[in-house]
Amino acid sequence: MRDLGVGFKYLLRGQRWVVRHGKQFGFGLVPGLITLVLYAAALTALALWGADFTAWATPFADDWSSPWLGLFRGFLTGVLFALALLLSVVTFTAVTLVVGQPFYDSLSEKVDRDVSPDGTAPESGLPLWRELVISTRDSIRIVIRALIWGVLLFALGFVPFVGQTVVPVIGFFVTGFFLTEELTSIALQRRGIVVRDRLVLLRARRTLVWGFGTPLALAFIVPFVAVFLMPGAVAGATLMARDLLGEETREEGDEESGDPGPADPAHFLNG
Repeated sequence: MRDLGVGFKYLLRGQRWVVRHGKQFGFGLVPGLITLVLYAAALTALALWGADFTAWATPFADDWSSPWLGLFRGFLTGVLFALALLLSVVTFTAVTLVVGQPFYDSLSEKVDRDVSPDGTAPESGLPLWRELVISTRDSIRIVIRALIWGVLLFALGFVPFVGQTVVPVIGFFVTGFFLTEELTSIALQRRGIVVRDRLVLLRARRTLVWGFGTPLALAFIVPFVAVFLMPGAVAGATLMARDLLGEETREEGDEESGDPGPADPAHFLNG
């Protein structure tokens, strides 16, 4: 349970870091704003025409009597919008990171240099186009897994009582894990750590991941909040990645040094 607090600490430290480095914060807002406009347009369209889509998808209910027809299609429309909102929370980070790969990679590298005892940061050595290809491919894999979880939770949502109480809680923890996986991938990819090994790192310290990602998932429900928290989330995820790999982190100001975990970085780097 201690790791829950440590994970949340990294989320706060990341936000403090970008506040102290205003220029990085400003640059980090650009990709989030672009993605926000795209998602807002999609959700607005769903809100306007979701009922029409539900009616088109359920022709078998056309002859139902009132009020059952309205209740049935109203319920499905609400569920559809709720599922779209959940998926937007999960995929917002993936899309924003792809759009803002150069911005966030630079931000993450500056965080590494700032907190590293020797002032250096790992570099992938890959050209930008190659990093974009890898980032996009990995994001698609994560989104596919998130969609599978989303469909499963959507189905469980129909279970009486459990679907209205336990399932939403599980949903936020699952979303938090996927958000953290996406955000830490920036720093871990620069270290040459592949997706499989990233998952081993994160699953080994799930409570740390949940402490970081679950509060972020709750905050990301509000689109404008997601945009303003993204730069700090990337910075905090970089700090947490150093923790996961057991890298030494220099103390700065009133911040504590990272809380290194038991992982051996050589094991993951060597696959």
